[in-house]
Amino acid sequence: MLQKPSIPKGTRDFLPADVARRSYVIDIIKTQFERFGFLPIETPAMEKSTTLQGKYGEEGDRLMFNILNSGEKVKKADVDALTKNNLGLFTKSISEKALRYDLTVPFARFVVQHQNELMFPFKRYQVQSVWRADRPQRGRFQEFTQCDADVVGAVSPVLEAECIQLFDAVFSELHLKDATIRINHRGILSGITTYLGAPKRIVDFTVTLDKIDKIGASGVFDELRKKGFGDDSLSKLYPLLELSGAIDVQLDTLESILTDQPVALEGIAHLRDVLRFLSPLHVSKLAFDLTLARGLNYYTGIIFEIVPPKDVAMGSIGAGGRYDDLTALFGLKDMHGLGISFGLDRLCMVLEELDLFPKTVQQSVNIVVLHFGDTFLQDLVPHIAKWRKAGLRVLTYPTSHKLKKQMQFANQSGAPWALFYGEQEKKEGFLAIKNMANGTTEKIKIDAFAASKFIS
Repeated sequence: MLQKPSIPKGTRDFLPADVARRSYVIDIIKTQFERFGFLPIETPAMEKSTTLQGKYGEEGDRLMFNILNSGEKVKKADVDALTKNNLGLFTKSISEKALRYDLTVPFARFVVQHQNELMFPFKRYQVQSVWRADRPQRGRFQEFTQCDADVVGAVSPVLEAECIQLFDAVFSELHLKDATIRINHRGILSGITTYLGAPKRIVDFTVTLDKIDKIGASGVFDELRKKGFGDDSLSKLYPLLELSGAIDVQLDTLESILTDQPVALEGIAHLRDVLRFLSPLHVSKLAFDLTLARGLNYYTGIIFEIVPPKDVAMGSIGAGGRYDDLTALFGLKDMHGLGISFGLDRLCMVLEELDLFPKTVQQSVNIVVLHFGDTFLQDLVPHIAKWRKAGLRVLTYPTSHKLKKQMQFANQSGAPWALFYGEQEKKEGFLAIKNMANGTTEKIKIDAFAASKFIS
């Protein structure tokens, strides 16, 4: 019985053109990571469930892909937990591993496990896939690629300013204008929670506030009421959500309102320190956004989020922030961390929508060698080997089909050049090279053929 070919929802196949575009973006991101001193690492696609669970909040645990135990371990399943509707306990009994939800928590585990092999402060970058059992929709997949850069072992506004510079450098190289780098500080949000009279409700407050782009201010207020925030408290929140103007102006206003909230004042002072390091530079579209909360529980200091230009309907294409002492969860205290992440999949979608990919990105081949018979192609074999060694990407057509079919193939390959070498060319000792863009042909002596001329 034939099986209809399909893949799981929320995953995708990538055709050669897709891979070429993704590789182009990855190469730019990696180059910038390395210019800022970050070193590459990789971690396994799956981690122990205990490594991941409880690190992302309730939603993260719910969206995690758990891996079913195999073999004899399946027999240890707690069936009683299932009959008692205790799905959490049942899941633990049948699954000891999970696909990684992000790259940050596995990195914290990595640092603790390899602490004696690393030099601190340690700057790492990582480009790998992560998995989340989220509802698939535009720009949201169940398998996607993150490009992360993190530094652990130091706390400094210099590093935070470099993170913002790094975002800006990547977008500059991609010619992506008008992407906004939004910043905030969890200390400010913590101070606001105390100011609202709910100092122990920081998680409820930030998780709800982080939804403001989706449900609007009225939706945020409704949800906060359901979570126990009174109208007196919420009335204090209205003026805070109406902040506008330059970053310094907004921080001044916050300072005057939160004057008796030391944690908030500390966060404001820290942002000012970061901005002083950025002041000599031109950073495109940096904005303070009090509603930026970043729902992940492990953030503790400055937080970042990147939104695409307004005319592109897409969620954030980058994010990050400071996470103090995440490694303490694995037994290593006082190892502060800071990281940023680019969402490769969304970033590629934005670049494609804005037509920002260079036309040459899809050229996986420089030249197609047409086939006029094995005898003629055998004459070219040593030359082709030399051209490839010189960097020319050469695709040889394998059989002597009709010329029309071979030319159709050459055209579909996207190669800018096609090479003819048949009886007439062999007799004269020439190669005939056709420009696929304008249709012109030039003859070049075989020994005078310079591969570099045809590399684009």
